[in-house]
Amino acid sequence: MARPIPASWPAAPWAWAWGGLLLGVLLALALFAPARWLASAVASASSGRVVLDDPAGTVWNGSARLLLAGGSGSNDVAALPGRIDWRLRPAWGGVDARLTPVCCTTEPLEVRTRLRWGGVELRIGDQRTQWPAAVLAGLGTPWNTLQVEGDLVLATKGLSVEWVEGRVAVAGRVELTASRLSSRLSTLKPMGSYRITLNGGSPSTLQLETLEGALQLTGSGQWIGSRLHFSGTASAAPEREAALSNLLNIIGRRRGARATITIG
Repeated sequence: MARPIPASWPAAPWAWAWGGLLLGVLLALALFAPARWLASAVASASSGRVVLDDPAGTVWNGSARLLLAGGSGSNDVAALPGRIDWRLRPAWGGVDARLTPVCCTTEPLEVRTRLRWGGVELRIGDQRTQWPAAVLAGLGTPWNTLQVEGDLVLATKGLSVEWVEGRVAVAGRVELTASRLSSRLSTLKPMGSYRITLNGGSPSTLQLETLEGALQLTGSGQWIGSRLHFSGTASAAPEREAALSNLLNIIGRRRGARATITIG
């Protein structure tokens, strides 16, 4: 004797149809999610310090104006010239990104993000880019006071940064060259050129040196856990002390023509 067919079975085709429709809607949302969703996520993750303004396109292929801001409660903001284009692609355990700030590089920046147990890892392809120093004013104190101008050349080699349970581990090398810097706090223009070198390891080390100029900056530091411990000095050439006096007062604890810089 044949088994009776449950009364719910005739509805099965409709259930499959609705399921397929829902799946299609979810897939369309994933593929064509608007760029403003990514802008919102970036602003939230950076506590409002990095802003993708006027986003266009989708989460996966889009562009926006990149702003640096002082965060919640701050009125400081500075925009990078032009727009930044991006292309995101899902990858095993994370996302691969190609970022092209049209003002500052001729080749896309390759960034790989991977989830780790209790954290996340960021790998940045070897690249050399040039940025306007004036954009730093958007980050708030002390940059909004210094109002520096000049050129920043950033070079990375084998760089990876891993955040696990509040600790930061850096591998590779980063070199930042600041050329012909000036500040609204000094009548001396330019004040000098400088180089900051970060070498990853355990611990990671930071070195500051002067390449040229009347304002002499030196110092060194280490990252311990998630905090930077840095000590250095800023000094003025004897004939330039008056022109650099206001700047030395802001940079650190003043002692004559010298100021002590301490972080952490």
